[in-house]
Amino acid sequence: MVLRALQRVGDWLLVMRRALARPQNGRLFRRQVADNMWRLGVGSLPLVLIVSLAIGVLLVLQIVLNFGYPWLPRFAIGYAAREVILLEFSTAIVCVILAGKVGSNIASEIGTMRITQQIDALDVMGVNSAGYVILPKVVAFVGFIPVINIISVSAAMLGAFLLCWVGGVMPADSLQVGLQHSFQSWYVWGGIIKSVVFAFIISSVSAYEGYSVRGGSVEVGNASTHAVVYSSILILFADILLTSLLK
Repeated sequence: MVLRALQRVGDWLLVMRRALARPQNGRLFRRQVADNMWRLGVGSLPLVLIVSLAIGVLLVLQIVLNFGYPWLPRFAIGYAAREVILLEFSTAIVCVILAGKVGSNIASEIGTMRITQQIDALDVMGVNSAGYVILPKVVAFVGFIPVINIISVSAAMLGAFLLCWVGGVMPADSLQVGLQHSFQSWYVWGGIIKSVVFAFIISSVSAYEGYSVRGGSVEVGNASTHAVVYSSILILFADILLTSLLK
């Protein structure tokens, strides 16, 4: 099992070495990046908005219900919510969710190209097939993930304020004071850095799983499943490492 895992890591490195080579056609590459940015990035925004709004509401509600004792300052609720949203939710949790949507999309698309021999045709024509099908997706998703991160943070905090305005669980002014208390801009940049790393994990692992498909439609489905599972596991381990390095 260990040898198989090491072999797959080696295969991934070889594929990514080919994929990260300089594009052969710059104009076509830019067009592919823009198209993938729209499909993988902008197409994920509705899911990110809905989940972030819900988490912002649930996070503040849970803190109020479980820790809203008389001796706990009200602003501490906003402070705790901000720390969770900036440091973990809008980075690791959102990327794990996106691994299910974006990762399966990338793996199934490239896997379908493999079993229909489109990738083999590119190789026969002398085109760097790994760079042609993988690099635009990696660049597009990694380039758009900071936008997703910022929108997720904003939506989660908007959800927290909506709970205060509509639900009346606590004054919105107290929430605002807590969100601004001891704020460090490094937390925002740290979250963006973590998101970029997680986006690279999702796109590269999913692309590798699709690119390595051998067989038929069943194998494409298995590749999509493996892409989601492996990406999610790697994101969690990378989160532990990055949290230790960026503290």
